[in-house]
Amino acid sequence: MSSNSDSSDRIRALSNSPSNTRALGRALASVLGPGDVVLLDGDLGTGKTTFVSGVAAGVGVEQPVTSPTFTIVRDLGGSPRVLHVDLYRLDHMSEFEDLGLDEALGRDIVLVEWGEVVRPLLGESVCEVLVSYTETEEASSDQRSVEFRLSGPAWSARKDRLRRAVATAGGSGPVMGAGAEAD
Repeated sequence: MSSNSDSSDRIRALSNSPSNTRALGRALASVLGPGDVVLLDGDLGTGKTTFVSGVAAGVGVEQPVTSPTFTIVRDLGGSPRVLHVDLYRLDHMSEFEDLGLDEALGRDIVLVEWGEVVRPLLGESVCEVLVSYTETEEASSDQRSVEFRLSGPAWSARKDRLRRAVATAGGSGPVMGAGAEAD
């Protein structure tokens, strides 16, 4: 996942369980609003859809969240409406444009898995979330790193609120951000 943000626009936490990954999703939900786009990246099985289920629960969506890999776009409902998009099977920006999500990008919360290919279409204010396996010897198989990369003025204004929400979400390990040293 590419990002134009510097290290001061990154927040990182560790998750030790699926419920903790969902809690980090709820933390992000606490600062989301209509028109927000979140790009999620990470290897297969790292917990992107689990994270999305936390975001959805955090904005009041009650239905179960499953990966939209074969449907590409799943409308989860809610207010504001939440769309869960999985672009794993798309290869070109034109295929994304064919989905007709233009209006949704301005009014709904749009959560996009495998969204790197469409990043240039999304404007300057985007939150990118990278979910990855940790690479330490003592890490359990459930431990993940969840890194929020914030770009643009809309996210700059919410960075501190998100940092506080992530810190209280129960993630273990360091919460990274402006003035913090990366490990």
